[in-house]
Amino acid sequence: QVQLQESGPGLVKPSQTLSLTCTVSGDSITTRYYYWSWIRQPPGKGLEWMGAIAYSGSTYYRPSLTSRTSISRDTSKNQFTLQLSSVTPEDTAVYYCARFEYGGSFDYWGKGTLVTVSS
Repeated sequence: QVQLQESGPGLVKPSQTLSLTCTVSGDSITTRYYYWSWIRQPPGKGLEWMGAIAYSGSTYYRPSLTSRTSISRDTSKNQFTLQLSSVTPEDTAVYYCARFEYGGSFDYWGKGTLVTVSS
């Protein structure tokens, strides 16, 4: 059974960098052909894919967020991390990490963590 768990601060001040970690159990983040993604849902809005890091270590970002987003990984801890810089209140959302199978769908999700951007 694959499990994902998000962790990080629930409150971030405007202009600072949001940093979240997803800890994976039940599978290795280097297993072919999975992509480990970050997805968010602002209050009252739909899901928004932010980016992913592939089993190979390659990264992919939503074009509108590329300049502010960085996804990295620590294979020794089986974790991957999201950093979103220069946050504003519009970045307030529930942030999810999820596994995506190439050619398939998102099959495992974390429970999500609410991050509020406020001074």
